[in-house]
Amino acid sequence: MLKLQTSFLLYLIHTSSLLFILSESTRPPFACDSSDPATKSYPFCEPTLPTTERVRDLVSRLTLDEKISQLINSAPAIPRLGIPEYQWWSEALHGLAVSRGIRFNGTIQTATSFPQIILTAASFDAVGIEGRAIYNVGQAMGLTFWAPNINVFRDPRWGRGQETPGEDPLVTGKYAVSYVRGLQGDSFEGGKLGENLQASACCKHFTAYDLDNWKGMTRYIFNANVSSQDLADTYQPPFQSCIQQGRASGPEAGGVSKGISLQTVMLSPLFLNNKDMLKYQTEDAAADVLKAGMDVDCGSFLLKHTKKAVENQKLLVSEIDRALHNLFSIRMRLGLFNGDPGKLPFGDIGSDQVCSQEHQNLALEAARHGIVLLKNTDKLLPLSKTGITSLAVIGPNADSVQMLLGNYAGPPCKSVTPLQGLQGYVKDTRFHQGCTAVNCSTAFTAQAMNVAVAAGADRVVLVMGLDQTQEREKFDRVDLLLPPKQQDLISTIAGAAKNPVILVLLSGGPVDISFAKNDQRIGSILWAGYPGEAGGRALAEIIFGDHNPGGRLPVTWYPQSYVNVPMTDMRMRPEPSSSYPGRTYRFYKGPKVFEFGYGLSYSNYTYEILPVNQNKVYLSNQISSQTVENSNPPGYIPVSKIGTEVCDKIKYPVTVRVQNNGELAGKHPVLLFVRPKKMGNGRPVKQLVAFQSVNLNAGERGDIGLELRPCEHLSSAIEDGRMVIEEGSYFLSIGDKELEIESGPITFHKTMHAAKLPMNICLSLHSCPFCSVVSGPIFHCCSSHPRRLSLPSPAIHMTQKPNPTLSAKPNSPSPNVSKIWFPALHGVARSFRVSQSIRLIGTIRSATGFPQVILTAATFDEAECG
Repeated sequence: MLKLQTSFLLYLIHTSSLLFILSESTRPPFACDSSDPATKSYPFCEPTLPTTERVRDLVSRLTLDEKISQLINSAPAIPRLGIPEYQWWSEALHGLAVSRGIRFNGTIQTATSFPQIILTAASFDAVGIEGRAIYNVGQAMGLTFWAPNINVFRDPRWGRGQETPGEDPLVTGKYAVSYVRGLQGDSFEGGKLGENLQASACCKHFTAYDLDNWKGMTRYIFNANVSSQDLADTYQPPFQSCIQQGRASGPEAGGVSKGISLQTVMLSPLFLNNKDMLKYQTEDAAADVLKAGMDVDCGSFLLKHTKKAVENQKLLVSEIDRALHNLFSIRMRLGLFNGDPGKLPFGDIGSDQVCSQEHQNLALEAARHGIVLLKNTDKLLPLSKTGITSLAVIGPNADSVQMLLGNYAGPPCKSVTPLQGLQGYVKDTRFHQGCTAVNCSTAFTAQAMNVAVAAGADRVVLVMGLDQTQEREKFDRVDLLLPPKQQDLISTIAGAAKNPVILVLLSGGPVDISFAKNDQRIGSILWAGYPGEAGGRALAEIIFGDHNPGGRLPVTWYPQSYVNVPMTDMRMRPEPSSSYPGRTYRFYKGPKVFEFGYGLSYSNYTYEILPVNQNKVYLSNQISSQTVENSNPPGYIPVSKIGTEVCDKIKYPVTVRVQNNGELAGKHPVLLFVRPKKMGNGRPVKQLVAFQSVNLNAGERGDIGLELRPCEHLSSAIEDGRMVIEEGSYFLSIGDKELEIESGPITFHKTMHAAKLPMNICLSLHSCPFCSVVSGPIFHCCSSHPRRLSLPSPAIHMTQKPNPTLSAKPNSPSPNVSKIWFPALHGVARSFRVSQSIRLIGTIRSATGFPQVILTAATFDEAECG
């Protein structure tokens, strides 16, 4: 489920900060033991020195063989320097997982298992606490976690789509930032990243990786042909967010951003198995990837071939040193070269914080908010707690802990299956597996029908769907349907039950369940992803009304006909001439089973988009009418022309009023989309630009504040990959409500009447005492020439409501654009050229005279004129 809300982000932070725990009997591996006289004098062991200086000293002491040995994920110890081994490969996708760096064979044998990411972006600071814990009791060999997975869920058949936040680049990017900052110990609110790391994250995988094994085409030999246009506005943005805002390690198996220190890793099979590499000298490959910025090899390729690359003068030792600088910098920032970790930050956290009640509550909360209600005919749900005396629970996923977890999972603390959760509400609950496995390859017996019907159950809950035999790493689906016999079982029981049944689906990817959507015998459908250790309890609470569902789908649910689209076709945009339909809600306009962002509730919510001063979006003093006229393509404003500094300032609020018209309190995610009025040139059909949740009691109304950033939210990529904003109209949309806005630079025409010019003289988004509107444009009158009139800050000009300031202008002339001059230093003033500016000779003959600016400035009050 898509956590489209503030708590979506907060949960991400919550689940991602890895802390240490120190066992009384076992110490974790660390360097620079103060009790060792042989190493304590080394400069690299002096924590007061800058990290760069310490790393430089350490690397200078290594032999070439020692240097090369550190370039693989299982970095060996260097005993002569007191440096222990380090395992770069650990997993913590939605909780600590069994992996090369993590063992559950000692004091700690379980860890909190949160829902799989596709259901909800869980609470990763809890994962962090437990990660440090297991490290310090000697059950982990590293504190680097190869997570999060931020590849966009491009194709619904991808087996690893369950590991991602879905198909939207904005959601995926925000998830990446929140996960990384939480895991590494940086607050989501921002600020400078401290020197100490709680753990280190690695955003994976390489850009545009989203195929594992489809009809014999594997990830090791597949050549992903991606256009510059799709790369710019779909595939790359999540990784840019990860590195620039999250400040994480680089993408697994990918490259690095120039000028940014990061740790990158590659999957060596890419080179060992790729057919194109058979003609490629192994030392050339080793040299090239290190020169390109890769730091560590997930495998042994660099261990085998790097030395030969140096000997053949294809690689400089200094290029190896660059990688080592990044690697040892991370280990030092983790505190592993500062002596005993038990005496350092994060060293006083005990084992009682693993599987703590707080963490288990977080797992439950994450599952509650993630589950999506897809159908609820005649308000079948919630069921009455007193009116239901007997319940039949049927399905291969109904009583299995493993089915709840998804891939990359560790042993959970405590688990509640759907059957166990429902048994807590109805004493007379009868269970039948229906099929022995989700593929239902063997014919089910009539016993399942007997449980539902012959025994006369008041209601039937079917817990069906997929599992890791149907979708996983190295295994993509070939269709979008449920296994055929499973569908038969659902229809048979639905036809035999005395009341409409409830269908619960566990899956990572979308499923075409049109048969169930259109079957009136199936009254309600819930999608629960892989909901983690507390998933069964969360489902039961929703079915019986102790929680009001609010989840939204993070991916488009396509019909089965979509399997005709080759999974190997990486194009996002449709191509009508070849009947190629495009991908994801941003470009696909074909039939859907359920659309991105779809989700029902037990409450009915209505929206109102409140006006924000004006709806004309101005962009920059760098953009003139000449710039637009000469732009290529015509009418487009390149974001690069506006500039990063200005783009960062161009933002303004959108206030949404939400009303809960239901009888239950609920947490409701509000999704703000933008769609262009004019389509074409590969522009998205619509684009999610902001999301936030609001908690409302029954009948309550509340306002939430969202933010629109034109450079980011109104731009799209053109064919060469440049991000541009097209002048014209756009619609802000939430639910069935829309507000039209316009975008563009200030452009003047000689025939323009003065009444069409915005008159508010306020800078940026701040308000000075003499301004009646919070955000309005400021003109820089550098000369009388129209090209010198500019707007250096954002503004919003509403065409829906008249600007009250404009009421002063009936007597204003219709000037030539070169004669615009409106003085207003400390109140509206007459200009020296009265005929060319403001004349106080009509209905309005006076204006407020505020203190001269020198006096106002004496207040030293930022709020007065911020």
